[in-house]
Formats: sequence, structure tokens, C-alpha cells
Amino acid sequence: MIDYRHFRNPDVPALTELWNRVQFGTGAASEFSRDAYDMLVLAEPYFDRRGLIEAWDGKKLVGFCHAGFGPNTDGAAISKEVGILCAIGVHPGYRQQGIGRRLVELAEEYLRREGAGAIVAGESLERNPFYLGLYGGADCAGFLESDTHAAPFFAKLNYNPTESYSILARELQTGKTPFDPRGIAMKKQMKFGVLDRPPRATWWWLVRHGRFESLTFTFAPSTGGGIAALVTCWGMELHSVCRGKRTVGITDLFVAESVRRRGYAKVLLCEVLRRLREDGVTDVEVVIPGLNTGAKALFASLGFTQRDQGTVYRKETVRAAEQMVGSETLELPEETMGLLRAGGAELATPNYD
Repeated sequence: MIDYRHFRNPDVPALTELWNRVQFGTGAASEFSRDAYDMLVLAEPYFDRRGLIEAWDGKKLVGFCHAGFGPNTDGAAISKEVGILCAIGVHPGYRQQGIGRRLVELAEEYLRREGAGAIVAGESLERNPFYLGLYGGADCAGFLESDTHAAPFFAKLNYNPTESYSILARELQTGKTPFDPRGIAMKKQMKFGVLDRPPRATWWWLVRHGRFESLTFTFAPSTGGGIAALVTCWGMELHSVCRGKRTVGITDLFVAESVRRRGYAKVLLCEVLRRLREDGVTDVEVVIPGLNTGAKALFASLGFTQRDQGTVYRKETVRAAEQMVGSETLELPEETMGLLRAGGAELATPNYD
């Protein structure tokens, strides 16, 4: 008989062992330490153990589903308008027994009780409360195509695809470093700078990307004035270990509206890629919303090709108070700043160059 319950502190070893057995695909880190799981997932200030639901066969953990919430529009606090099924896994020897379906049902109930008016399956860009650095690559991109069990599973549960993301990558130590001749004249007028974080980093950025080593590279006029363009790079340490390649993720690409379509984005990225190559970085990744053809074209011109595809699925629901009236409740025992980002279900398509 399978027992379902909330997370308890002694469960961390079983969770990390199960993660490695689930086989999430090439977009997931594996064989990471318990300390890494604790830092990236359990140590978040908004972590709620009621949202991490587990399935046990006696003393053996055989499945889990983790539900949570993303930030409000200004990234200053949690918003419970949209609930997120952040991750789900079932031991290969226990599949096709309804365990995954039951875990999702219990996670949905948790999200509704907390007030979710809609539920999505898959973390993405700003809606990434827990698994950045563990699943998805340079940023969260929903459930990945390389995670072959995800799409048919959510289709059976009446979740519909609502957002798509492309994971693009480039090998840096082979071939020529990208070059844009416009950069020769541009560098005479602009100065290249390095910051330890984006200038307008929000609370959400700090609790998510702020947990990783990162640098923000900037272009600004030599005569003074605001930043014309910037991009952030962070070390994908856990993925680097799995792949045997030193991998860096690109996020938060931004170009001031007044100077777009002048080549600042491409020149800045060429300079950043050159420096990363000199520093011994082997692989570079970026996640781009599916409708953002401009960003895809920009990175394709820099030699990036598609490595994976991600999808977020959506299931409409109702507010907790409305849904609970007259229904049977299943109780568990108590124990933007960046132009590469998209808010909610709307996919931004800005000009990059």
C-alpha cells in the first residue's frame, strides 16, 4: 500500500536518491549532494513542506511532487494567483500504478487551498521557485522534451501546452569566436563594465539567481549616462559536473529602448563570449521564449543551436473558496527586468539588436 504525506526533514537522502533514479533526461543535474538540494530547494524563505508531497512504499520513497508559487509583478513577494507544479518524479519500478496521478491531485489540492486561480505544470523564467540549477539548463523552461515521460503524462491529466521555450547552446573552445565589425567603432564610444548583479535586481532575483556565482556585463557611454545594454552570466556548476564541461548560462539580456536595433546586444555578447572562452568556459546556454524570433535569430547568428525544447502546461481552476464548497477535501496528515524573460503566460517579443 502506498502512503502519501508531506515532506519531513529526514527525507532529504531519499529525495536525492530518487531524483537520480527517475531519469529526468539530459536537462537535469544528477548525483548532486544533499547540501546542494538543501540550498537550492529547502532553504528558500518561502519553502512550505506541505507543497512537497511524497509517496512511500513502507520505508521506500517511490514518488514526489513539489508545488509552489512564483513572484508578484515587481518581484518583491510571492504571489499565489498561479500555482506551479514545479517537479514530479516516480521511481521507474512503480510507474503505471496511478502514483503520479495521485501526487498531482494532492498537489493541486494544496495549491487551491492556498488560493491559486490557475495551475501550471513546469517552472519557467520568472516562475521558478525551486529547481533553477537542477532542471532546465540556463533557466527554467517548463518540462523538457528530453524528459520523455512528461508530455504524455500531463496530456492524460488534461493539462494543455501554453508556453514553449527553446534551449540554445554553443561550444566555445572549438571554431572561431563570434565577431561583429560594428564593435570596433562602438568600443571607442562605449565602456565595458562588470557588476556582481543586475542593477535592478529584485528580491526574487536575489533568492533565485543570487544563490549562484554570476557576473553582469554592461555597455555604457564613455561620456557618462545610463547603461545601454547588459547581460548576466552564471556558473551552472551542477550541470557542469554531469556533462564534464564547464558550462555557463546566459540570462537577463537587456538593451535600452532608446538604442535598440543598433547592434549593442550582438557586440556585447561577442565580447562576453570572447572573455568566457579565454577563461576556459566550454559550453554556453540560453533559454528563449518560443515566440521570440528576434532573440533566436540573434543567438543563431552567434553560432548557437537548439539543444532542447521545454513546455509549460496549464490547467484552469477556480479560487479555493469557490472550489471547496460542497466538495470532498482530501486531507494529508499534518507534520524583469531581463528581455529574455516572460511574465505569466504572456511571451515577450522585444527587439534585441
